Amino acid sequence: MTALPAHLQRIRLAAFDMDSTLINIECVDEIADAAGRKAEVAAITEAAMRGEITDYKDSLRRRVALLKGVPVAALHEVLQHRLQFNPGARELTAALKANGCKLLLVSGGFTFFTDHVKAQLGMDFVRSNVLGIDAATQTLNGQLVNQPWGDICDGEEKRRTLLEVASLLGLGLSECMAVGDGANDLPMMLACSQNGGLSVAYQAKPKVREQAMVSITEGGLDVLLRA
Repeated sequence: MTALPAHLQRIRLAAFDMDSTLINIECVDEIADAAGRKAEVAAITEAAMRGEITDYKDSLRRRVALLKGVPVAALHEVLQHRLQFNPGARELTAALKANGCKLLLVSGGFTFFTDHVKAQLGMDFVRSNVLGIDAATQTLNGQLVNQPWGDICDGEEKRRTLLEVASLLGLGLSECMAVGDGANDLPMMLACSQNGGLSVAYQAKPKVREQAMVSITEGGLDVLLRA
């Protein structure tokens, strides 16, 4: 078992973003590639992650609408041929789990991909979005499916989920860590850092790096196991 460094020993719940944090891609951008709309969708994604678009829900609805008609097979292609785990993701999550830490995956991405990440990394809790599918044509319908908690996991929902899971586990925020790269990760990151916990920016946008307690700009996520 990898012994955790002092700054991680008190962490009992670690919340992770998925796209560009645990994995190397923005899944919505890669799906859009199948529709010949990657540049258009990626521009919206970049602006949202930099915090230039303040209404994340609207930005995601706009991007998903542009995916209408994309075959479900395109999601499988992205999963099988484009999605890779970022350096150190497996090592960090395995070390945390081995030391009794619970893992939470909170993503503005889609369950098709978070289910895979959950299985690979042994995530204990997951919250993400569901893409609507036209069953007759097996294509995306350009909409998101409502879930019991809402329709879109945005920054505020990430924060709310962190608080909910921490409460469920009987933990204070001083025992929590949040790791992300985009503006929609800041609410959960600040919830941790402002209450004695830990916030980590990984290869993040400038706005996120500036407000994180720890910013990883070189190396993999396993830097946290040494720093």
